Parts: sequence; C-alpha cells; structure tokens
Amino acid sequence: MIFPVFPVAILLLFLAAGWLLLRALERASEADWGNRWLNRLDGLNRLFCRHVHGLETAHLDLPDDGPAVLAANHVSGLDPLLLIAASRRPLRFIIASEQYHRFGLEWLFRAVGCIPVDRTGRPERAFREALKALRAGDVVALFPHGTIHLDSDPHRPLKPGVARLAHLAGVPVHAARIEGIRGQGLVVASVLLPSRARITGFAPVPCHQLSGHDCLARLQRLIEVADKNP
Repeated sequence: MIFPVFPVAILLLFLAAGWLLLRALERASEADWGNRWLNRLDGLNRLFCRHVHGLETAHLDLPDDGPAVLAANHVSGLDPLLLIAASRRPLRFIIASEQYHRFGLEWLFRAVGCIPVDRTGRPERAFREALKALRAGDVVALFPHGTIHLDSDPHRPLKPGVARLAHLAGVPVHAARIEGIRGQGLVVASVLLPSRARITGFAPVPCHQLSGHDCLARLQRLIEVADKNP
C-alpha cells in the first residue's frame, strides 16, 4: 500500500516542530527539577515570564546548594512563576491548602514539591514539612504576608513563621521584592495580562541570628519598600 505523500509530509513536519520545541524548552531551562518534563516546564515558564511579562534575566542571589529560605511580597497570582523564573534552583513553595487542592493543578503542585498549609486547622504539619525540606538542602519559598497584599493596602504584619523557620533551620532569609505587575491584586488575570515585571533581590537577612521581631521588621522594610537597605 502506498501512503499519500502529503499527509506523511505534514506528520513529519509536526514531529520535527515538536522536537525543536522540546529542545528549545530544554535549552531555556536553568533549574534541575529531577525530571525531564518538569525541566521543560521550567524552560517554558522562563520564556513566558521573559517575553510576556518582560522579566529581566537577573537571578536571585541564592546559594548554589544547601538550604535557603526565600521570602517575597505577594501582589498577584503571577508571583510564583516570576520567582521560579528568577531562580537557578527549584523552589518549594508553601501554599494554602485550598490552592494546593485546586482541581486540575494538584498534580503539578505535588510534582514540584509545594507544601500545603492548612491555615485554619493544622499549620504545624506544613511547618514540619518545610523544616524537613530545608534539612534536606532544598530552597523553601513563601509569602510572609500570608495572602496578596499591595503597598496601597492597610498595614499587615508579616506572619512569624518565616522567622521561626529560619531560626530552627539555622539559615538566613533571602528577601525579594516583586514590582511592575499589571494585574496587581488578581490571580488568574495577572498571569494573562502582559507586564513589565521586576524582581529586586537583597542581601540575606541573618534571621537565624536575630530575634523574631527584628527579623520580621527587616524583612518587612525590604519587601514592602523598594530600594530600602536593611
């Protein structure tokens, strides 16, 4: 049986285009998530944040290996994608359990090592999991305001968990400030609306050597006010 030439040629073109796309995603990936497909998603996210949201390629000043805590302001649903795109290492986010169990996304949150926290029931379980991740040498990322919080919103103190986590793990906290998001205050729309995103990283705050109050005060000055030194 002789197959028509045109359909075969179209199929070959699709296969070639798919192969080239996968190769492009692999080249764009910069963090090793321990899985080829997750690494490709990492590359896709970096291209998306760079070309749709204008994120510059500057990287967060995280250690090359070993445990670290990353804390940032939280202005939109786009924030985790931006932080991942700015990191050379995988980030394990602490997220609300209702977000973790969102239909269609739980498999992804589990695959990338997110840590769900029950903010109304048993938050200690998430805290122990985060501490375990740090002792295994991972980077744990969180938004210490606990929810989306804009600079224009009334003052909201940072939750003390970030200071406690850094103290028990014996590590500093790397603070970052996210700006330039077009869809501030929005979750899904902020991902779709093109932005001119910027992430400013700061020198690590030695929270493991400070009192909880001093740690939180220094972090709050950094992530809420741009160009402010600790």
